[in-house]
Amino acid sequence: MDEQVGLHSFILPQGIARRLLDYNARMRQHFILTAVGQDRPGIVADLAEMIFQAGCNLENSSMVNLGSEFATMVKISGQGEGLTDRLRLACKHLEYEKSMTIFIKPIAAGATPATPPDARPFVLKTMGEDKAGIVARTARTVSDFGGNILELNSHLRPAAGTGTLLYEMEMHFDLPGKADINALRKSLDGIESALHIDIALNPA
Repeated sequence: MDEQVGLHSFILPQGIARRLLDYNARMRQHFILTAVGQDRPGIVADLAEMIFQAGCNLENSSMVNLGSEFATMVKISGQGEGLTDRLRLACKHLEYEKSMTIFIKPIAAGATPATPPDARPFVLKTMGEDKAGIVARTARTVSDFGGNILELNSHLRPAAGTGTLLYEMEMHFDLPGKADINALRKSLDGIESALHIDIALNPA
């Protein structure tokens, strides 16, 4: 006889319970929500409450203050008929009430990052005087070698003593196993020389 496990208020055979849990997981809908609004106390609470009241769970998030604006990107999930419409309506209400700009996009079931199975993780860091083209040239070079960028963070800070603005960037990406690391380093060396910045590439 199958071992008995609890599922809500019912007692079901373990095999059936597992199948029901798998079914529930497959039926969950996932969304990416992005929001931008003038920075103020309570903006995160407003977003989190809206997501909760719409019957969704906040899974992954990235939030940052950008000057006078606050920006966030979150992955949320939920279940139930009409969930997409409920979310869109809740977003419209929050946009109107709090003067925010909100976008929501459903994620296809089973969707995964565009990373090959044999991929190797790397981190690339740059530092140097702020100038146009740092992100564009490094990102294009990584892409040319098949790299899939997963995360990129950057910021400006004044140099000690001179006050010159320095640009620092950290990029995490996956590289296919067949990619030529030495050739990638050579291409990055060319960017270093052209832009007069420091670039470090290391396995993550």
